[in-house]
Amino acid sequence: MKPTKMRNNMIFRATFQTKSKQLGSTLSKDLRKKYGKRSVRAIEGDNVTILRGEFKGVEGKIAKVSTQKSSVAIEGVKKEKTKGDKFDVYIHTSNLLVTSLSTDDKWRISKLEGKNPSKQPKVAPTKEDPKETKVEEKIEKKEDES
Repeated sequence: MKPTKMRNNMIFRATFQTKSKQLGSTLSKDLRKKYGKRSVRAIEGDNVTILRGEFKGVEGKIAKVSTQKSSVAIEGVKKEKTKGDKFDVYIHTSNLLVTSLSTDDKWRISKLEGKNPSKQPKVAPTKEDPKETKVEEKIEKKEDES
């Protein structure tokens, strides 16, 4: 296969899974020691530091992830147009250093720790059943009336 076709398959016609793997960013030294991994997929909510380019040294939280561009938009990193409009600047994930991870996704954290996420005990949601609360409210109202 010609190199140009191979490159196009890897970049422009890549599957979603391959594109997702291309969104990797390096971990900071303390996170590397903690998890034993060099890189991780960048997701919304992670705190990052920009290592290269115009915004080098800027720290912020990832606001949007673009799998199409293999880059992310960071809160506070914006450019201004001539008319005064501000727009997000997308920075390639290879130019980022992840300083802290978003702990919203328990599956991701357990994978990083080297545990099998499917064998982890499931934590049931602590939300109360709305039907039970309505019944309790009716009982309390009847007790108040009598």
